[in-house]
Amino acid sequence: MNTIHQAGTYRLGTHDVKRLGYGAMQLAGPGVFGPPKDRRAAVAVLRAAVEGGVDHIDTSDFYGPHVTNQIIREALHPYRDGLVIVTKVGARRGADGAWLPALSSVELTQAVHDNLRNLGLDVLEVVNLRSMLDVHGPAEGSLEEPLSALAELQRQGLVRHIGLSNVTAKQVEDGRRICPIVCVQNQYNLAHRGDDALIRQLARDGIPYVPFFPLGGFTPLQSGELSAVAAELGATPLQVALAWLLQRSPNLLLIPGTSSVEHLRQNMAAADLALPAEAVARLDAIGG
Repeated sequence: MNTIHQAGTYRLGTHDVKRLGYGAMQLAGPGVFGPPKDRRAAVAVLRAAVEGGVDHIDTSDFYGPHVTNQIIREALHPYRDGLVIVTKVGARRGADGAWLPALSSVELTQAVHDNLRNLGLDVLEVVNLRSMLDVHGPAEGSLEEPLSALAELQRQGLVRHIGLSNVTAKQVEDGRRICPIVCVQNQYNLAHRGDDALIRQLARDGIPYVPFFPLGGFTPLQSGELSAVAAELGATPLQVALAWLLQRSPNLLLIPGTSSVEHLRQNMAAADLALPAEAVARLDAIGG
């Protein structure tokens, strides 16, 4: 498998990581709940990702729950030097697979210990606090109590760095007064660019922004234009969407996920996809 090289690197916590990483969400069952249909295939994808140069994996113990982290441990433990595993806390799963808030100090402490146990780690390198004030997207409101609880776990040596997910610009600003924030993870893509100003601010401060759902929320017209550009470039729509994100701002770290080794190879090839200026202009207009 070709290694990632042209996308460059960016500082995440105390590590310089390649800008194209891997998101483990799709390794769980349907709806990110329960076990995968083929556990051996999930293990193979993780090993192929790391062998291909991925050094930044995004996960959470509420994927499954527990399933994804246990597969990561089976596939990759003991972890190679320089591999950064980023996890999330702040949610739990109902018996029916529902996404529920889990933001109390007790719940966050349990979540950190669950992540440590299932990943086979003594300390979590980066933990993102996911706001659950609204399950569907960022919503204003104070995160001081859960973030302070996570900062206490950091002081205890269980967490090395803290990030935020599903948050507003004000919550990022307020959070940085409580503890250093090393990354922000929100939905952002060609069609949804509400975080443009936040990305610029974070870039000025050297903080990575991690967009999720690179193809989420497109209209048929927007998808049609993306597909047209992709066809002209001999690439897939997802490859073009990822390449657009890589050129959008140097502080964007990508975590496309897949449960297929073939799709993984396609995603990784996006790091080498050069977008002509004319194509970039057409893509920029999608969200205009």
